[in-house]
Amino acid sequence: MNIRTAETRDYDDIRRLYLSAFPESENEIVAKLATDLLFEHSNPPIIALAAEIDGSIVGHIAFSPVRIDTFEQCQAYILAPLAVKPDFQKQGIGSALITYGMEQLSDRGVHIVFVYGDPNYYGRFGFKTYLAQNYKTPYPLQYPFGWQAITICECNLKNSPASIHCVSSLCDPLLW
Repeated sequence: MNIRTAETRDYDDIRRLYLSAFPESENEIVAKLATDLLFEHSNPPIIALAAEIDGSIVGHIAFSPVRIDTFEQCQAYILAPLAVKPDFQKQGIGSALITYGMEQLSDRGVHIVFVYGDPNYYGRFGFKTYLAQNYKTPYPLQYPFGWQAITICECNLKNSPASIHCVSSLCDPLLW
C-alpha cells in the first residue's frame, strides 16, 4: 500500500470511494465533503491523503484546520472524512491513514485534533470524548457522544468552553 497526497485529479475516484463506503442515507453528503476539500484552500493547509493499492485508490482521509475562539495561538485540526473501499476494510488501511496523517500534524506542531465519529473506533488512536467537551461545534450534534479530541502537543488550553470554526466545506449542519 502506498499513501500519498490526494489531488484534484483524484476527484472521481474519491467520490466513488465514498459513495461505496457509506450508507445511501449519507454517502452523497460525505462524498461532497471529501471532494470539496480537494479544492478548498486554507491557511494552514488541508491535508488530504489517498491510500493506493496497485494504482487504485482504496482509502482516503482529510484533516482540515479549525480555529478555536480565544485560543488562536493553538493549532487545531479536524479529521473528516475517512473512508476505505468495502472490499479493503478491516485490513488496517484506515488505521494507516490516521497514523500517517497524525504524524504529519505532529511534525507541523499541531496541538489538538478533533473528530466526530465512533468512539470505539477512534478511541483506539487516543481520541477521548472528555478532551472535546469544552469545544462547541459549529452546529448541534446529532450524536454528541461522537465528539472527541486528542492532544498532540501541549498548548495553554483553558477549561472554559470555546467555539470552533471550520473551513467552509464543513459548514453544513447535515454533517454534524
